[in-house]
Amino acid sequence: MAEPYLTRVYGSRHPDDTRALYDDWSDGYEAEVRENGYVTPGRCAEALAKHVPDLTAPVLDFGCGTGLSGLALKLAGFAALDGVDISEEMLAKARAKRLYRALALRAPGDGVPDLTGYAAVAAIGVIGAGAAPMSVFDDLMRGLRKGGFLVLSLNDHALADRCNEARICEWTDCGAARLLFREHGPHLPGINLKSTVYVLEKM
Repeated sequence: MAEPYLTRVYGSRHPDDTRALYDDWSDGYEAEVRENGYVTPGRCAEALAKHVPDLTAPVLDFGCGTGLSGLALKLAGFAALDGVDISEEMLAKARAKRLYRALALRAPGDGVPDLTGYAAVAAIGVIGAGAAPMSVFDDLMRGLRKGGFLVLSLNDHALADRCNEARICEWTDCGAARLLFREHGPHLPGINLKSTVYVLEKM
């Protein structure tokens, strides 16, 4: 029997290997995470919706995967979504859901796209062990326009490195961002993994 992807995904690897893993996982991804009760997309979308004043304003789903995060954002009331991801196979699944205005492939190392046209960015389950480094959080915050919002999640593997949450505090402590929401709660209950959801506003 093949080893479940959820037991493999949190290991450290080269970015190209991460892209290959998600390409290979695309067919079974949604079934595996749903089987384990994946709730972070809904938690993030609901938290963001409480703070963004105009739900018709464009939102970028950064690391959109198969579109589970986009579905959660739509259900929370967001009307205009674009998505980017490193995996073409994951993007094909997202495209089939017809949730997004536009979807784009970005190679590891490409950096973040131009964010000035977005009222908010969602990075749901994107940053941490086995995924994007915490430096991507800094890139997203730098790219946001003043008054823009970022929702992100850090699971317990990411939180184990205290430097990760400290990076968020660096932005809020110096007044460059305002923390609007922070809540530790369920992520993948089936494997007893939790996450903290954050909503920040760039000042």
